[in-house]
Amino acid sequence: MMLPIIEFCISNLASGSYKAMEMLEKDPNLDIMEYSCLSYCTRCAETLFALVNGEFVSGETPEQLVENIYRHLEENPMF
Repeated sequence: MMLPIIEFCISNLASGSYKAMEMLEKDPNLDIMEYSCLSYCTRCAETLFALVNGEFVSGETPEQLVENIYRHLEENPMF
């Protein structure tokens, strides 16, 4: 079974999305990845974000980012 892939940029983790990643890592149904750069530098400087199955998802706070990621997964099922 393929799991949804949630990708984080190390720079964005340092900006505050690390807490969101920690929350998501507790979910065994997600595949969490870290990269040195995801090439969203302008957006990375402005907001917390992650790529969810390759699509940009953002949030004002780590909690909102997690909420938006789960909402995105519900609205965009993999199968």
